[in-house]
Amino acid sequence: MTGYAAASMHYAGLHMSLDLRSVNSRYLEIHFRCGDEFRAIEPQLRERIAQHVQRGKLECRVLLGSCAGAEREIRLNLALLERLNALGEVVTGYMPDAQQMSVAEVLRWPGMLDDPAASQDLTQPCLQLLDTVLAEFVASRQREGVKLSAHLLERATQMEAHIGRVAPRLPELVRAYQDKLVQRFADALGSADDERIRQEIALFAQKIDVDEELSRLGMHLREMRRILDAGGAAGKRLDFLMQELNREANTLGSKSVSVETTQVAMDLKVLIEQMREQVQNLE
Repeated sequence: MTGYAAASMHYAGLHMSLDLRSVNSRYLEIHFRCGDEFRAIEPQLRERIAQHVQRGKLECRVLLGSCAGAEREIRLNLALLERLNALGEVVTGYMPDAQQMSVAEVLRWPGMLDDPAASQDLTQPCLQLLDTVLAEFVASRQREGVKLSAHLLERATQMEAHIGRVAPRLPELVRAYQDKLVQRFADALGSADDERIRQEIALFAQKIDVDEELSRLGMHLREMRRILDAGGAAGKRLDFLMQELNREANTLGSKSVSVETTQVAMDLKVLIEQMREQVQNLE
């Protein structure tokens, strides 16, 4: 499911902001975009997110800066600078033509700039900020879930209408097809009174009876309504139900002996596909 939430806070003269955004995915994928200050606590952030989210491709971004009006003090590591200079003199002693490091290269040397913010323990404030964002993030996904649920229930109602229209006509359709077979045998053999022929026709009539498929379709639709009414994470269970619905609709189409049942099977498959696309978005 898609979702977005963001929040920020001040801590020890620093401004910390965190945002979560997600797009649809069948599985949970979490990606982080944050500074080195937060690398050590990424596992805790990942675990906290996984406690509230089960599906979706998520991006968690954490930014750190100075509070408005406050200067962020950055000190030069003089001890490291002296060691680097001494090493440079040794190198030039052996290689007089060696190129000197520029000021920019020296400042980019790992550990050369001592940032007090980097020494702050940001674990608890970051987790606290994440909890705030997660609350809004989950709420936004729940609001979307309500809309998706209404969409699924509307399609389920249409499917039930198709089933309700064709189910009462099944005996008539089967009898009509059975009579057509009898007439064909009579035309081909001159008679359809042979007992074995009648048994074969009766057996074939049982094979083309789709009452059981329609019954299972109705059962799966009732289960879908029950899952949606219960609330909570339902995406994976509904995904399984979509497979079962599609299987029954396929069987209904393959056993069809009339244009009417064939059309119903096609209409059901279209509605199931529409629901399946939306179920992929559900938590």
